Amino acid sequence: MHKIMNNNSSDKLDSHVHQTEKHTTHFGFNQVSTHEKQKKVAEVFSSVAKSYDIMNDVMSMGLHRLWKKIAVTHANIRAGDKILDIASGTGDLAEQFSKLAANHTTKGEVWMTDINENMLNEGKKRLLDKGIILPTLVCNAEELPFEDNYFNLVSVSFGLRNMTNKDTALKEMYRVLKPGGKVMVLEFSKIHASLSKVYDWYSFNLLPFMGKIIAKDEASYRYLAESIRMHPDQETLKTIMEQAGFNKVVYHNMSAGIAALHIGYKF
Repeated sequence: MHKIMNNNSSDKLDSHVHQTEKHTTHFGFNQVSTHEKQKKVAEVFSSVAKSYDIMNDVMSMGLHRLWKKIAVTHANIRAGDKILDIASGTGDLAEQFSKLAANHTTKGEVWMTDINENMLNEGKKRLLDKGIILPTLVCNAEELPFEDNYFNLVSVSFGLRNMTNKDTALKEMYRVLKPGGKVMVLEFSKIHASLSKVYDWYSFNLLPFMGKIIAKDEASYRYLAESIRMHPDQETLKTIMEQAGFNKVVYHNMSAGIAALHIGYKF
């Protein structure tokens, strides 16, 4: 039985639909045109690409590695599976997927895609250093260049919140999934209320400072903190996924809701 949305979730869903209809959306706490957001997000990730991995370790205190391990466990990948890793970035999930999708007799198919070429190039270099070669493609998740009913699994990790039209992207993920396949969305989410004040202080003070010192880019990490606050909460995202066609959508909170793993199926 699906949970009933609370008023906060309903308001966020209404806001999401309204922004899509008006062709405007948020870039952090600012309202911009949908075209302008794509450009600004591209600038952010082009700026942070080379320091992305180390900043992930520092700003999450290594927790992002645990969250991704949990996601890989829930993926239940079998040898020979076809997998699409959207917003693949530096390829840490794609690397794990590729190891599980192949054995001594069967080779799987794992695609790394990202809208940002700089991020994707960092991922390709990282995996090449380990002797891993995967097909890569620069593309927009809202217009996936793959045929219908092709993949067993579609995954997006810490990328959905940066997409201009999340509902369109999710519908594309649904389209390219095989019947019986599933989508996994690992993303920052709404933290438990008891920790919100501490989390806000960390996000808007310490995180931009670390970005300034380590990545030489304070503004991009301030945007990342703001983008987390503007992303739909757990229940709202669940509803958006259901409206995109996914069945049996569930989510698993991690670290008191700092991140959440949403899973949906195509029947």
